[in-house]
Amino acid sequence: MCHVIVTCRSMLWTLLSIVVAFAELIAFMSADWLIGKGKNRSGAEPASAGPEPYHPTLGIYARCIRNPGVQHVPRDTLCGPYAESFGEIASGFWQATAIFLAMGIFILCTVALVSVFTMCVQSIMKKSIFNVCGLLQGIAGLFLILGLILYPAGWGCQKAIDYCGHYASAYKPGDCSLGWAFYTAIGGTVLTFICAVFSAQAEIATSSDKVQEEIEEGKNLICLL
Repeated sequence: MCHVIVTCRSMLWTLLSIVVAFAELIAFMSADWLIGKGKNRSGAEPASAGPEPYHPTLGIYARCIRNPGVQHVPRDTLCGPYAESFGEIASGFWQATAIFLAMGIFILCTVALVSVFTMCVQSIMKKSIFNVCGLLQGIAGLFLILGLILYPAGWGCQKAIDYCGHYASAYKPGDCSLGWAFYTAIGGTVLTFICAVFSAQAEIATSSDKVQEEIEEGKNLICLL
């Protein structure tokens, strides 16, 4: 029989696990990793007294640019992948980044899905789901760190130079600035390790003596602070 056990710690861990997985996934898919130099509509650098320039953005495999004036295109900004295949990603370092981030995000999404069911099932084959998920989140965090360390090494590729100027090089963004997706990926990585710590606290809360006493009393829904 399923005993639904809900504690503040386990709920917080579940919510954080879901948020972290979505945050990392959205950041990975975004083109807002690097914000390029300001350009006018023709693609040239703007004059000092000209209209406010737009800033193209460049992600690991995607980019956003200003619509050059093509008719019947309603959007002013065109966003999409610049690489049609994995081999067309601009830098070998970014290819490695994509692999490590994809592996970490896959693990995080799997844990987020499993975390929803921990209210009803706390162990499989005598192994605590919380502890297993916490270990997986720690491994995912390591993959994310590797990806984020390798990503700036690709700033010297030709694609980044086109967006950031000739001063761009490994770990030097040149005239570019870092976009929200990069910071979101960093924040999500930090929260991943926090989730790994919270998983241990969730395990302690759901296996407490008070929970076991209520299970022995035959209660199927147990809600604790």
